[in-house]
Amino acid sequence: MSAPVLSIIILAVMFLLATVLPLNMGALAFVGAFLLGSVVLGMSTNDILANFPGGLFLTIVGVTYLFAIAQNNGTIDLLVRGAVRLVGSKVALIPWVMFAITAVITAVGALSPAAVAIIAPIALSFAARHKINPLMMGMMVVHGAQAGGFSPIAVYGVTVNGIIAKTELEASPLAIFLASFVFNLAIALVLFIVLGGSKLLSTSGGRLMEHAAEKRMSVSVGARAAGVTLQGSGSDISAAGVSSKGTSGSGAAPSTGSAGSTGAGAPPASGARASLPQLVTILGLIALAVISLGFKVDVGFVSITIAIILALVSPAAQKGAVNKISWSTVLLICGMLTFVGVLEEAGTIKFVSDGVAHLGMPLLAALLICYIGAVVSAFASSTAILAALIPLAVPFLATGEIGAVGVIAALAVASTIVDVSPFSTNGALVLANAPEDVDKDKFYKQILAYSGIVVAAGPAIAWLVMVVPGWM
Repeated sequence: MSAPVLSIIILAVMFLLATVLPLNMGALAFVGAFLLGSVVLGMSTNDILANFPGGLFLTIVGVTYLFAIAQNNGTIDLLVRGAVRLVGSKVALIPWVMFAITAVITAVGALSPAAVAIIAPIALSFAARHKINPLMMGMMVVHGAQAGGFSPIAVYGVTVNGIIAKTELEASPLAIFLASFVFNLAIALVLFIVLGGSKLLSTSGGRLMEHAAEKRMSVSVGARAAGVTLQGSGSDISAAGVSSKGTSGSGAAPSTGSAGSTGAGAPPASGARASLPQLVTILGLIALAVISLGFKVDVGFVSITIAIILALVSPAAQKGAVNKISWSTVLLICGMLTFVGVLEEAGTIKFVSDGVAHLGMPLLAALLICYIGAVVSAFASSTAILAALIPLAVPFLATGEIGAVGVIAALAVASTIVDVSPFSTNGALVLANAPEDVDKDKFYKQILAYSGIVVAAGPAIAWLVMVVPGWM
């Protein structure tokens, strides 16, 4: 058996094991890289580890560490509460506020599942209070997270752009970000119209909405004080956080304390102005975007520098922040990219690319790649799929027969919009935070049906819009 065929079998087994068993695919990828590299190809461990993405490791650690401190010191709660107050009595704007907030959180570096875990309980509690369709509200949160996920400083964006930067392909980080943002925004608009958003335009929520927000913020602050955090696990990250009832994952209700009680460096839940650490955090997030995007300085070094500054300003707020770095995602991405480097050494990437090229129909090949990414990602890690499929498509795209930016954008969209699936982390978080008066079985079937539509139609639409016209 040739090395390329054997490596493809190893890759398939890795995906199968990571899907069926609670195993991190990054760990499996390191094992696969070691076995394939040393046993089959005769590579030294130094040669294998030469493929370890050190820059990407620093970026993911830096941005997730920064975001963990921002969450600990209450800045995220402050932003959510402020956005809700701006809505006033316009209930129809609530779903869009949740979409926008989740998009901003992922765009500045938070992992998509972490953002959904924070916002979904808030959004779905509003849905129950104001009679908003919970499916619409939950999916608005997920699509919001994906809309911001490919910003040049977000984890998805850094992963994809980092892979492309190592090739001779045309790179356009802004085009990929905008493609994902606009695509998810369009889906959100359709959801809003189809699932009763127009009826909300005549509904007034008044002060009830603000009270609900501040009550939810109180639970969030109390949860941090009780030590309830988001922990990385599985293929991406899972929530050990607060449910819509304000209970911890174990079912024990955290002590929320009084309105003035805080977590580590967190502010009072209601009526308080922004504290100095929160103002510094907001300025730090702005500085991250300006310095890394405007001056092209490495995102990893900038984010970890700002995180350390925040830790010095408010030492209490950084307590436990290192533990909230998504180490499972670090392991996942670094392991996968190390394995991909060994695949390249084995000739697998050229082997697959030649097979795709021999189809003789580049557009059909691009559509096939998009569907592979979507179907597998609906059950496994989107990050792992992107890290595996994009390198496999690079030689095929290098022929110039089809626009590389368009294919990569379509693949990025197709592999992430399916995270609405109840089998993925984001979809599961929405299901777990369903309002009390919602039939969980019916809600599960609704999410399953919606995700089926997305998996079936999403890749084709992304392909039609981004690949076929040839404008990207």
